Amino acid sequence: MAERMLQFVSLPQEMPEKRDAAERREDFGEIYRAFAVDHAERQASRCSQCGVPFCSVHCPLGNNIPDWLKLTAENRLEEAYRLSSATNTFPEICGRICPQDRLCEGNCVIQKDFEAVTIGAVEKFITETAFEQGWVKPRLPSRERSQSIGVVGAGPAGLAAAEWLRALGYQVHVYDRHDRVGGLMVYGIPSFKLEKHVLARRHELLEAQGIVFHLSTPIGEGEGGLSFEALREKHDAVFLGTGVYRSREVAVPGSGLGGVVQALDFLTASNRRGYHETPGDDAVLHARGKHVVVIGGGDTAMDCVRTSIRQGAEKVTCLYRRDRANMPGSVQEVKNAEEEGVNFAWLAAPEAFLGDGTISGVRAHKMRLSLPDASGRQSVEAVPESSFVIEADLVIKALGFDPEDLPGDWKAPELAVTKWGTLKVTPGRFETSVPGVFAGGDIVRGASLVVWAIRDGREAAAEMHQFLSGTESMTSDHAAQAVAAE
Repeated sequence: MAERMLQFVSLPQEMPEKRDAAERREDFGEIYRAFAVDHAERQASRCSQCGVPFCSVHCPLGNNIPDWLKLTAENRLEEAYRLSSATNTFPEICGRICPQDRLCEGNCVIQKDFEAVTIGAVEKFITETAFEQGWVKPRLPSRERSQSIGVVGAGPAGLAAAEWLRALGYQVHVYDRHDRVGGLMVYGIPSFKLEKHVLARRHELLEAQGIVFHLSTPIGEGEGGLSFEALREKHDAVFLGTGVYRSREVAVPGSGLGGVVQALDFLTASNRRGYHETPGDDAVLHARGKHVVVIGGGDTAMDCVRTSIRQGAEKVTCLYRRDRANMPGSVQEVKNAEEEGVNFAWLAAPEAFLGDGTISGVRAHKMRLSLPDASGRQSVEAVPESSFVIEADLVIKALGFDPEDLPGDWKAPELAVTKWGTLKVTPGRFETSVPGVFAGGDIVRGASLVVWAIRDGREAAAEMHQFLSGTESMTSDHAAQAVAAE
């Protein structure tokens, strides 16, 4: 083992420099500056190279984190990138938006007595260096296959599946109802977390690999669309990675008032402005000068409150029914939001939206934690006679997403769904109830993380290769070996 490793005993944790809160409130640029090479090497050298790497164990992709940290510490950056990208189709994205505090860094073994290794920041550094140095190339197939595959959804699951299948030589076509590649990453995640040139750059690589994109092409019978039946006729196999886009509602009086909007509508409008496009209902979906109340406690809620700050809101309040310790969103995101001026009303839930045609306030009541529910999480109950009112000109409902009715929308009753509306698949095989149609990502597991969608896309691609080629079932690791052997 190189002497430069195990430096956690002498080197403190250092994150990349964070832009001042006052500065970052004024734009939508990413808030962290890039690591310099010497800083990245030092932080990578803090890795303990433990025998059981819990960082890798708790990474959905099983990334070889200790190995590429060691290579980074030794300034062997091209090798580090090759190892990182071997298990992660989009390391430049995961390094930015993965909740490392809940996954790899949250399980770093040194953090019991020392702060965790800054894995996400080093991953981003490795990949950006690779792009700058020209090490990132499209994975071109060594031979072409005649079979054609249709992928529905240009989000992380669909793109991961498409990239792997194209590397194996299949003719891959990706269909998406939106006009840009990325799914929720392009319109649902603000640029201060994921700048859009990162997605455009990856789009160019995938096109250079030979993947054909059909954008603004919804599946269904609508204008410009392609029916599910026609899709199946065009391709030898199909992968469904549509994600989940149906916003959850809050069942309180006043939900129909003007100025009460869904998080996805608000975030999409903001991201379209970043492309210099003016969305419909621009005035309604803009926070400038308003008292904004965001309902919810996940990462989407954090995206909404921080976007509102940047749009020039007069005041931004996040209303969440549990306390800080039970908040599902990233701890780091909450900290960033507080630095930028967001107010948090913990243990509070909406009782009614007030106003005469247009929202003027939110009547909420205080909550208290109670006994754990079936999931083991503490349930909440309202505190009697604890109502209070928060002034509001704009209310954003950020309560999560549910699946759309694909069998109904696509006139495909043969597509079986679960009681939650997600697509049913054969466990471990990703095949739906329709032969030759596979699915993965949020449309199967429910609203989840980008990194899980990438894993599903890769694993489903391996199963589709088995289905089309007649080979034995393989994991994506085995599929990688098949690509290398081609």
